Amino acid sequence: MATYSGELRRGLPRVAGGDPWPAGWSSQDIVLGVTDTAMGAGVDFVQDSEPPASRSTEPAPAAAAAPEAEHVGPAAPTAPAIPDTGVVLRRGLPRTPDGEPWPPAGTIAAAPATSIEDIPATQAVPSADPVARHAANPAEAEDAVTVVEAQQVSAQGSEFVASETPLRRGLPRAPGGEPWPAAGFAPIAQAATPETAPGPVAETTAVEHTDTVAAEPVVQAEPVAQAPVSAPATPSAAKPKREPVMVRGRALAHWVRLGVLGIAGAIAAAGIIVLAARGVTTLPGVPEWLERYPGEYDLPDSAVPGFPWWVRWSHFLNIFLMVLIIRSGLLVRQQQQPPAFWTPKRGGKKISINLWLHTSLDVLWLVNGVIFVVLLFVSGHWKRVVPTSWEVFPNALSALLQYLTLDWPPEHGWVNYNSLQQIMYFLVIFVAAPLAAITGVRMSEWWPKDAERLNRFCPAPLARALHFPTMLFFVQFILVHVFLVFSTGALRNLNHMFAGTDVVNWTGFWLFALAIFLTAAGWIAARPLVLAPVAKLFGRVSNR
Repeated sequence: MATYSGELRRGLPRVAGGDPWPAGWSSQDIVLGVTDTAMGAGVDFVQDSEPPASRSTEPAPAAAAAPEAEHVGPAAPTAPAIPDTGVVLRRGLPRTPDGEPWPPAGTIAAAPATSIEDIPATQAVPSADPVARHAANPAEAEDAVTVVEAQQVSAQGSEFVASETPLRRGLPRAPGGEPWPAAGFAPIAQAATPETAPGPVAETTAVEHTDTVAAEPVVQAEPVAQAPVSAPATPSAAKPKREPVMVRGRALAHWVRLGVLGIAGAIAAAGIIVLAARGVTTLPGVPEWLERYPGEYDLPDSAVPGFPWWVRWSHFLNIFLMVLIIRSGLLVRQQQQPPAFWTPKRGGKKISINLWLHTSLDVLWLVNGVIFVVLLFVSGHWKRVVPTSWEVFPNALSALLQYLTLDWPPEHGWVNYNSLQQIMYFLVIFVAAPLAAITGVRMSEWWPKDAERLNRFCPAPLARALHFPTMLFFVQFILVHVFLVFSTGALRNLNHMFAGTDVVNWTGFWLFALAIFLTAAGWIAARPLVLAPVAKLFGRVSNR
């Protein structure tokens, strides 16, 4: 047997910012809903006007017979008298301010046990909506609608009319029912005229119901006046969430954090290395060893100090070409859809325009390197960059230790490099540059396909494995070289290589600035729109 508390179930407000709905329905609706539910479940209620404290436990008198229904229809069956159980009816909060608790005081009546087989198959399940309950009888449906519409009239002289705002629907009034109230539009307050002002609402009414045999006096609560409801303000459009900037499949913030952590780690590692190197210089015998090998050895007497003009021009061309070679090489390595293609005039394999630029710059760089090496040995300047004594190794180690302690060895670049610089320049000119050239040619179309001995000596996988690390070696050398130039006397060092003098002035600095400007201009100009006319002089350029 189902039990119900009798309390009115309230849901969401009908309009934004309003009170939960419903604020209060007529007692007629409540009685209809409770009576129908009780009849469907085999339970009846007996109302008592006496308070619970003074109520007798004797059965309540039978309810008065219901008045005759106004509509024409089959006579309702007469229900047998139901004795009172003596169980006090549970009462809730009042329906109006300062009112009596609801429902009225009474006791629950006992009902004979009814099995599911005893319920007629044609009996419909009562609905929680008073209009839907009486939909089968037009006359009763009209009465139910009238009760609902009566609540839209304010006792203070305001009338609620439908607006264009959709009605907010809340929870159902009964378990398993439809959301309440029914679909519609939210009411708004409208001042009532004297002609349309409502009269006094009857405090008692009789409920005509064909499903019951008793009519109970119901206290009609006056509707609570509601303040005028304005149309809900349109919320401002929410700002769309900004998508993070992605770099190589990762958010930019990820790379920034990684860079900050890398810089912090490098600073910490540098501090540890400096402290360790200073500790090494305090060991027994190390100071004497540093005096014996100060970081450089004497060059042959035939070595000429200074830097001739061809060394300075070759140095500038190396800067210009190496920067563009590194840029074009990275484009070739990362390209997925080349912007254009280049085909030789005499026929051959079609390659991307970035690969054509990389190969062309390699050719110019090799020509500049060959001229430099030839003049290096012709002039005798090679003694500056080629070791001529075995003392170069202990002096190089001494120079490295002095660099790590931040107590750097003295600079005499106009006359002689220290041993560590000499070894690095030798590796760049005579090891790294030829290795980059050979591996680059091996991966190009210029390499002979049928040369079996050459292919066994330098296979293509080995060339690809060495070419990119060689480029990384050049990048590291350039960064360290530029750092030492500026940290060991920038004006004098720049004058050595750009102005050809050992004095300290700003001439070499401005020539260096001009070289950087031309290199940046070449970087910007190295794009398909500018490269296509030049590439057409040596072949055919196409989009595919």
